Amino acid sequence: MDPLTLALITGLGWTSGLRFYAVLFFLGLLHRTGIYLLPGSLDILAHPWVLAISGLLFVTEFFADKIPGVDTLWDAVHTFIRIPGGALLAAAAVAGGDPGLSLAAGLLGGTVAAGAHFTKAGSRALINTSPEPFSNWTASFTEDAVSLGALWMALQYPLLFLGLLALFVLVALWLLPKLWRGVLRVVAVIFRSPDRT
Repeated sequence: MDPLTLALITGLGWTSGLRFYAVLFFLGLLHRTGIYLLPGSLDILAHPWVLAISGLLFVTEFFADKIPGVDTLWDAVHTFIRIPGGALLAAAAVAGGDPGLSLAAGLLGGTVAAGAHFTKAGSRALINTSPEPFSNWTASFTEDAVSLGALWMALQYPLLFLGLLALFVLVALWLLPKLWRGVLRVVAVIFRSPDRT
C-alpha cells in the first residue's frame, strides 16, 4: 500500500470519527466542482441528493455540537454511524481493485475512526462538566477546523498527514484511559443517590 493510499484511507477514517457528515459533504462538493477528483467509488458523494442530505446533516451536526449535553447525546448516537461510516468510506476509496485491499482499508478506516470518535466523545463529556459554555464552543469549533484541515492535508500532503496521525495515535493511547476514568467519575456523580451525598 503506497503512502498516498494509506493517507487517504486513514484520513477518511480519522476525519469521519470527528465530523462524518462534514467529510461526506465537503468531499462531494470538491468532486462536484472539479477541485479534487475522488478515487474508487467515492464519486457517488457528488450526487445531488447525497450532497443535499449530507449538507443538511452537516449543518444539523454543526449546531447540535455547540450545545452542551446535546453534543454528548449526539456523540453517543453517532458511535454507531461514524465508525462504520469511516470504514465504508475507506473501503470505497480503493474499491474496484483488489477486494482484499478494500477489506483491509475498511478495517483500518473503521479502527482509526473509532480512535478519533472515542477520544472526541470522551473529551467532550468531560468538558461538559464545566458550567460555562465557552470551553464547549471552543472544542467544537476546533474539531470543525481540525477535521476539515486534516482531510485537506491527507489529500494534499499525505506524508505530513501520516506523521501527524502517528502522533495523534500516541497521544490518544496515552489519553484514552484517563478520559475513560474521568467519564466513569462523571457517571458515578450523576447516578449517586441523594441519601449518600
